[in-house]
Amino acid sequence: MAAATVSATFAASAAVYGDCPDAKHAWAVHDWNRPKPHRVSVSPSGVPSDAIVLFDGTKESFSKNWRYQRKNADPWRIADGAMTVLPAKKGSGVMTRREFGDCQLHIEFRHPASLAKDSGYAQNRGNSGVFFMGSENGYEVQVLESYGTCEENKGKPGYIDNYTDGQCGAVYAENPPLANPLKKPGEWQVYDMVFHQPVWEGDRLVHPGSLTVFLNGVLVQDHWEMEGQTTHRKRRPLKPHPKAGPLALQYHGSEVSFRNIWIRPLESRWANKTHSAMSADERSVSLLRRETAARLYSKIANPDACDAETVKALAEVVAYANEGIYKEKFLAAVRKFNSSNRRKSDRVSVRETLDILVRCGVVPADIVK
Repeated sequence: MAAATVSATFAASAAVYGDCPDAKHAWAVHDWNRPKPHRVSVSPSGVPSDAIVLFDGTKESFSKNWRYQRKNADPWRIADGAMTVLPAKKGSGVMTRREFGDCQLHIEFRHPASLAKDSGYAQNRGNSGVFFMGSENGYEVQVLESYGTCEENKGKPGYIDNYTDGQCGAVYAENPPLANPLKKPGEWQVYDMVFHQPVWEGDRLVHPGSLTVFLNGVLVQDHWEMEGQTTHRKRRPLKPHPKAGPLALQYHGSEVSFRNIWIRPLESRWANKTHSAMSADERSVSLLRRETAARLYSKIANPDACDAETVKALAEVVAYANEGIYKEKFLAAVRKFNSSNRRKSDRVSVRETLDILVRCGVVPADIVK
């Protein structure tokens, strides 16, 4: 916060404190009336209380939340708290039974320790992928054993060359990771991601969506805005698709284990129709402002009074809706206040409130005496 402190007394009595609501913002700056966030607790294992646990290490959790992408697929191994895809004749990826849109995802993965001694083709080293919105319409973050793929290892034992938009941490076929924080094969790796899907209005792209990815606690994708849907060797432009799809884990003929998978569905910022310069709908903003004004007005003990607290309370009401009875009562209270003898402290506090309304164009400058 900019100010060192804000007293509890001021917080309780403040009427107008920051810039007023406007056509794109139903709330004022530093608005005491704005809804507070819901409580989310975190378990000792790090799972938020509002998360959907997609895999907790049990066969029951796997069966409840996942299904195979291929019919009659060879099953994944569920053991030791992990779900492991193995090379198989009828190998298959898996996808969630439930569909998701924008979300926060936590997932841990591990490659066999034996890959440390394998210098084979880079894309065969524990290849898989995390697909948001499913593999058909989706957006992939690569899963691959890429410990040795970094500039510092060039020319040294253990260096594995690869195309960088296909190594672990990449938005596949689009953007390489910003860094390589991988642990050695055989150790568990941790992905934490925030996915926002592209936003469309009919066939018009409003926003390309984004991916933010942390790998072992290090930022490797910094709000990357998607340029297309995942593909291989070709660019595939973005196109409209359903607003929800399954989370999918790819089968690519390699052994990869996963554990501790949870997801938190998120509301798109573009769904915010009442307080956003980018996405607010002026009609929705106006409705919420009027609802807030009515609620605040109903709490005023005597709207016909002209003491400092009543004037400031009415000023707060007209900051939301300067119309009708609210405007009438406010102007009457200000006139009475200005024409009466008041303590200097009351005049100063009322003037500070009115100055904000004037600055924001809610009332004319001559209202301030």
